[in-house]
Amino acid sequence: MKDRPLRKTSRRAAVPLPTSSQAWLREIAAAYADAHETIPFGPRVGANLTASELFHLAPSVCLKFRGIPASKGTLRRATDAALASYVAMTSLEPESLSSPLMAFAFCYLAAHFGLDLVTEKVTSRTLDFIASHQKQLARKIAATVDGR
Repeated sequence: MKDRPLRKTSRRAAVPLPTSSQAWLREIAAAYADAHETIPFGPRVGANLTASELFHLAPSVCLKFRGIPASKGTLRRATDAALASYVAMTSLEPESLSSPLMAFAFCYLAAHFGLDLVTEKVTSRTLDFIASHQKQLARKIAATVDGR
């Protein structure tokens, strides 16, 4: 992800962004749980989804959680940012995204960055926080998924 200022013409989110790293952690846990709900429906559409593949859904969940309509262009922009960044990161540091939770968190934040909703600084700071609080993230996700 290259450092750039937010564009003045960026898409405005209908749902406000989290304002702290802890709030981002809570939202990412909820977003992951939302994506996790799709796993049982995979076979109905010819896909065998697993937790390790949920990062592919992060751009769509980003749009959903921000209240942004998923037009082709907007979804493409979020997806391109997330997956291109994922490929770049895994080629540089393969272990950094080996956890399905970290892969999802990374793509979720990268989608926000691709939509000019957050800066590179916010993305980086939040990812560092998430990486150092993975156990807390996993507990929040488990509580959400198991509580449904």
